[in-house]
This record gives sequence, structure tokens and C-alpha cells, in this order.
Amino acid sequence: MTASPGGRFAVNTYAYTQDMDVLECLSRLADQGYTAFELMVYPGHLWPGELDRQARRTIRSAMQQRSLRLISLNMPNVDINIAGVSAEMREYSLGLLDGCLDLAGELGAEGLIIGPGKPNPLFPARHETMLGHFFEALDRLLPRSEKAGTALWLENMPFAFLPGIELMMEALERYGSPEIGVCYDAANAWFIAEDIGQGLKCAKPRLKLFHLSDTNRDVYRHDPVGRGSVPFADIPPLLQEVGYRDFPVLEIISRDPDTDLAQSADQLIRMGWPAVTPQCEVLAGS
Repeated sequence: MTASPGGRFAVNTYAYTQDMDVLECLSRLADQGYTAFELMVYPGHLWPGELDRQARRTIRSAMQQRSLRLISLNMPNVDINIAGVSAEMREYSLGLLDGCLDLAGELGAEGLIIGPGKPNPLFPARHETMLGHFFEALDRLLPRSEKAGTALWLENMPFAFLPGIELMMEALERYGSPEIGVCYDAANAWFIAEDIGQGLKCAKPRLKLFHLSDTNRDVYRHDPVGRGSVPFADIPPLLQEVGYRDFPVLEIISRDPDTDLAQSADQLIRMGWPAVTPQCEVLAGS
């Protein structure tokens, strides 16, 4: 390792969700020098229904004791759909996200990342229908996020009914709430052949977080750096141009995450990715 990754990158815990709970995961990654995190909401790892108030206080206290920053919570979107055709699926999905928002607030997370919802790939519902369901979801989630004290950040996702950043930003502008932020994912954008520089410029008014992983354009992945074709060396000046000064989040999905996170951070540092001094750093216990 050429330099400590802790001053350059935050870490998403996706790759650890199936093997360890969040306290073990945080301790492991903090020992490796990471100080800022995006925690995945996943059964057995970090799940609202499995954590009573004392367990939540324990997690927050553990982060505070090690001066770890909790940037965001994120939830794999394979099991939910807030723009689904059936009212039952939408209600189930929103119920889970309600719990995630409450958990985010109790842990001190700055934001909760959500997706706009997924279409049926064979016979998708009409765009306006899904947009209406999405807006209804925001009507419910926004007051909940305000009460919890954590923000809503929408992520660009290739499988969503709003896959590109331009469509997503248009939808958010139409909805009209400036407090909703955007998490821009480089691999997601690259996979759908979106120009990352143009995408960042489009997202700039709402940009709160930036995800990093690798993929090619044939098979959708969140691989370690170097296993796909994302042009990582071109990205730092693009982030500087749009005024992004916070940690990029390494959202790398791997069966050997300790090694692949370290090697990915090392490659990015060698490409010239700079150290970061966030404009507003909030510790979990503050």
C-alpha cells in the first residue's frame, strides 16, 4: 500500500454482509485504516428488525469510540420496489425503508440511499404510472427522513425505471424538493454508457455522494479496480470541477474484500486520487 486509504476513501460494507455482523465488520475495517463508512442494511449484518434500542446504541457508541464517520446506510434493492405495480409490494418496500430511516437516524447516518424502483423488463408499466408511484413514495419517506434527522439520497441504477442521471434529475426537479440528494455511482453510469463527466455536471445541484467500483459494459458488476473498463484516472478532475470534496465510497463486491479493497485503493492512489478533507464531517456520536 502506497498510502493509508483512510484519508481518501470511505468503504461500503456490501462484500461483508453475508459473513459478519456490522460491529465485527467495522472493527475489521477500522483496523485497516478506514474511518468513514456506508453500511449495508442486510439480515444478519445490519437489519432494523433484528436490532433493539440497546443494540443500536452499542453500534453508535462503538463508532464514536473509534471516531468513525457514518456517511450513509444503503440497502440492496433486489428485494424491494417502491414503484412496483402492486400496492402490496410498494407498501412492503416502504415499510422496510421506514425502518431503515429510523435506524439511520438512531445510528447518526447522514443519509439513506434509495433507488427509484424497477420496471418489469418484458412489459414495463408506463413511465408516468411508475413516476406517480415513485412520487407517492417520496411523499411518505421525506417526512420520515426529516423526523429521523437523516437525508434521502437517490442513486442512479441501471435496472431502475430511471436508469440515467438525466432522467433521474428531471424526475426530482419535477417532484420539487431540493432537500433530496443524489448518490452518483460511476460503475452504474459506465455500464449504461453514460458519460461520467456529463453525468456529474448534471447531478451537481444535488450531488452528495460518489460510489466507486469497476465494471465493463457487457456484464453488470461492482468489481475491484482494474477488472473492468471504468476510466478511474479521468475522474478526480471531474469531481473537482463539480465541487465534490467528500470521500468517494469504495462499493466493491468481492469474496475477498480485505485484499480487493486494499488493492483497489492502492491502484487509485497510484493514479493520483487525492487525500480528502470533507467540508462537513459528522462523527457517529456527535
